[in-house]
Amino acid sequence: MKHVVWWWLWLVVVTVALAAADANGSQKYEKQPSSLEFQFADKEDAAAAAAAPELMVGLTLIDSAASKGAVCLDGTLPGYHLHGGYGSGANSWLIQLEGGGWCNTIKNCVFRKTTRRGSSKYMEKQLPFTGLLSNKPQQNPDFFNWNRVKLRYCDGASFSGDSQNEAAQLQFRGQRIWLAAMDELMSKGMQKADKAFLSGCSAGGLASILHCDEFRDMFPETTTVKCLSDAGMFLDATDVSGGHTLRNFYAGVVSLQEVQKNLPKTCLDHLDPTSCFFPQNLVANVKTPMFLLNAAYDAWQVQASLAPRSADPHGEWNECKGNYALCNSSQIQFLQDFRNQMLNAVSDFSKSNKNGLFINSCFAHCQSERQDTWFADDSPLLGNRAIAVSVGDWYFDRVPVKAIDCAYPCDNTCHNLMSK
Repeated sequence: MKHVVWWWLWLVVVTVALAAADANGSQKYEKQPSSLEFQFADKEDAAAAAAAPELMVGLTLIDSAASKGAVCLDGTLPGYHLHGGYGSGANSWLIQLEGGGWCNTIKNCVFRKTTRRGSSKYMEKQLPFTGLLSNKPQQNPDFFNWNRVKLRYCDGASFSGDSQNEAAQLQFRGQRIWLAAMDELMSKGMQKADKAFLSGCSAGGLASILHCDEFRDMFPETTTVKCLSDAGMFLDATDVSGGHTLRNFYAGVVSLQEVQKNLPKTCLDHLDPTSCFFPQNLVANVKTPMFLLNAAYDAWQVQASLAPRSADPHGEWNECKGNYALCNSSQIQFLQDFRNQMLNAVSDFSKSNKNGLFINSCFAHCQSERQDTWFADDSPLLGNRAIAVSVGDWYFDRVPVKAIDCAYPCDNTCHNLMSK
């Protein structure tokens, strides 16, 4: 009887969580059947884990940032959320750079000032730590007891711009925010780290690539330093109209925020600044060990960069984007070509023994932040290993990880993001 009660409790919790996630925004996960490898010992353990409340971590503003000009778009202080480590993780630090797109025009950036992406006035005072940030060993087996930090994103250029627009009262200080945050965390004990791990998702995943070697240089050689980019492999791809939606957008970001000041010289020596904001032109030259976690059919790129409304005015891609099973043969071929570009973009990167890869053939975006995709009963798998296991195996040098999926629709463990 006790098991039955726990099972129903678990079902209610999961149902409520999924309903809340579905109500929260314009996208949802399509749960596909999966082959399960990671199971709890019994349903009572599963129920207890699911019923335990999420860890909520408070926002800390960086008081020292103002004197350094390290401020959000509207001039407010930047911030972070920190949950301290203990035991074997007391001197290990995990930094997660928040994502959330970019702003490429004065108008877009002025609007962004009125949101949590441009002002700490609108940031949540507490955030749940899940996935890679979870404090539960059954949800985050390798990093649960580390010092775990989420650095909030309020500059609109992947923590890399450094300029201002006085007329619009805009501060583009992403690079300064990055440095001020690292100084703050060093003063909180990170300077004593024996292990350090820089991660980020989406725009934060791009930031992780841009700042990986800088992060490495902040620590002594004796510190193990590695980086993770989740859903950060934005491609300079042709959209469905033959145009370059993302390139044109990035050109605005780079120019407006003077990002070129902080792009790698190794890239700028032979490519224009906009090209050097694209990860495909950066990753092979990152010296620090890096792990690329990406969906081969990145859901954000499909929706916003490959087949946005501007490139598809007649809505010929609407059905396909709403349900990938409804894509016609030419649309599937277009998506397969995009996957091939993704694989080509990481080919040189993957040749290095120090680097890791997990590229699954899913329509997903940001798989390290969500518990269901990071480490759960039905997490996406490659080679029978969940994402959390693959990243941990790579970070701790247990086994090399160069996992690349077969082409869609072969993977039945995906949690596909679908548009409504």
